Amino acid sequence: MIRPIRKAVFPVGGLGTRFLPATKAMPKEMLPVVDKPLIQYAVEEAQAAGIEEFIFVTGRGKQAIEDHFDRSYELEDTLKERGKTELLDLINSWMPKAGAVSYTRQMEPMGLGHAVRCAKSLVGDEPFAVLLADDLILSKKGCLAEMVEAYNKVGGNMIAAMDVPHEHTKRYGIVSPGKDSDTLVEVKGLVEKPSPDKAPSRTAVIGRYIVQPSVFDHLDKVQRGAGGEIQLTDALARMIDEVPFHGLRFSGTRYDCGDKIGFLHANIAFALDRADMSKDAAEIVREVYKTL
Repeated sequence: MIRPIRKAVFPVGGLGTRFLPATKAMPKEMLPVVDKPLIQYAVEEAQAAGIEEFIFVTGRGKQAIEDHFDRSYELEDTLKERGKTELLDLINSWMPKAGAVSYTRQMEPMGLGHAVRCAKSLVGDEPFAVLLADDLILSKKGCLAEMVEAYNKVGGNMIAAMDVPHEHTKRYGIVSPGKDSDTLVEVKGLVEKPSPDKAPSRTAVIGRYIVQPSVFDHLDKVQRGAGGEIQLTDALARMIDEVPFHGLRFSGTRYDCGDKIGFLHANIAFALDRADMSKDAAEIVREVYKTL
């Protein structure tokens, strides 16, 4: 029986050093793309996929994330007094229900696998999703919703996948592919950040995962891998003979918002996609281009 995906883990304990000095006092996940922080896009994507419980793996200096997913009564009262009902709806309409959000601490930065391991007691014995807010995806249908739809047919573990330039394989976890139907590719192996000459394919793992709870048994045993960190991909690779494992080539465009240029690209793309500002945003882009 394929068990439903009700819970999602959001690893948000990173230091965000690539965005210093902006992230000296503000979590990188709170950096805004147009008018919403990165972490809100990830939570809304999870909501659209049917997620009911939201688990944040935080670290020091992440209080702003907790505040963002809490009620702000002073602000709400001010908006009510001023008759700004649209803004009131804007800050409350996407909020998870009371009791649906929980937090745990990652005491030291030891990698994505370690962050997921920190959520073990909150996840329990059921499959769950993992979303990395740095990977922002612009699409008509959310990436995780597409994954859940595919997962409900094949079960097991699943990663979001996309093909990258050969010279970029050293930046990603790379799939050793089996059967490939263009959209769904069987994962026969995973290699974390291989050099181009050793990469088994160009199919890369993007920051969306559906994982069976037995991954925690492997995370308890896995040693530090690439970058001296505990890698989630290493634990998933050990599960290949245990459960079905697929990569879904999602629709839409992914923006690497852990990178300054990717973050700038996302802001432009999301502004151009907004009906209320696309015309003005396009004009700004044209004006800037003329000055180059």
